[in-house]
Amino acid sequence: MSAGLDGIIAAETVLSHVDGQAGRLVLRGLDVERAAQSLDFEGVTALLWQGFHPLGGRPDELRAAIGRARGRVAARLPALLPAIRGLSAVEALRLLLSSLPDGEAADDAVTVVAAVPVFIAALDRRLRGLSPVAPDVGAGQAADFLRMMTGTDPAPALARALDTYLVTVSDHGLNASTFAARIVASTRAGMVSSIVAGLCALKGPLHGGAPGPVLDMLDAVGDAAAAPAWIAGELAAGRRLMGFGHRIYRVRDPRAEVLKTAVRSLSSPRIALAEQVEQVALAALSRHRPDRPLETNVEFYTALLLDAVGLGRDLFTPVFAMGRVAGWTAHVMEQETTGRLMRPASRYVGPMAA
Repeated sequence: MSAGLDGIIAAETVLSHVDGQAGRLVLRGLDVERAAQSLDFEGVTALLWQGFHPLGGRPDELRAAIGRARGRVAARLPALLPAIRGLSAVEALRLLLSSLPDGEAADDAVTVVAAVPVFIAALDRRLRGLSPVAPDVGAGQAADFLRMMTGTDPAPALARALDTYLVTVSDHGLNASTFAARIVASTRAGMVSSIVAGLCALKGPLHGGAPGPVLDMLDAVGDAAAAPAWIAGELAAGRRLMGFGHRIYRVRDPRAEVLKTAVRSLSSPRIALAEQVEQVALAALSRHRPDRPLETNVEFYTALLLDAVGLGRDLFTPVFAMGRVAGWTAHVMEQETTGRLMRPASRYVGPMAA
């Protein structure tokens, strides 16, 4: 038995491979570095869906289908948006996604992938007192999301950086949210129900909630000269340094380097401070925990990238879901091919009846 299921194999998958010792992530045969360089969101989704969906392996047709679906989802917004009053961004996204009906898995996969950016942009604009911006059904997912957020076409560099992020986080083995989605899928509850389950797991701060606090940390440090004393104080107090350490990786998270390169291309005003804080933190962690490698993880440069493309911290987890939904949907379809209900056993350690 393993309390956290470490090392327990619960599924066979063709979708992604995580090698924590070598610091390698493979997405359907492509190292994440190559995938991020050569694919956009629709491209990686078509790659992951190959063999499971009629549009798998056909990125141009998938792009068109997702664009049309964004238009259909947007038509539902007037009836839905009043219900999100008082909810956080993640809670609002959860409510909006749960409004979609479960139907045919192939149709629902396209719809739910298209719905996430439409819902995020609309809920954010509503919280700012603004009306939703209708999708451009001919645009790519990343560019149209930024346009729906701001009302203007984004600079190509911003859209490309967001595409890089979405590809980089599209899938990552049997993480908590993907496992949750697969468990629900194994019951034949449907695609939408399975994706909502994945989002609920992603909401937890131990899985998807770390990027925002990375910026809080950088704000608290303020200046590179203050980093050594600030970091030493945090470690002495027993607090975590956000953006460092990972459940699987024992070396540098390969996604961190991909996103660091993408942030540098945007000339983020935070990049110099972040790089200096990263160096100080890694040295301090090495001294503080010599028995446990704690390297930079994906959240560290995720925070800088999403901030640089103009997104508020409350949107970081929903936008994570916007990328990960490519993998979630693929895992749901893969799980449905097995036809097997997931039903692990537990070991009873309570009292027995007299």
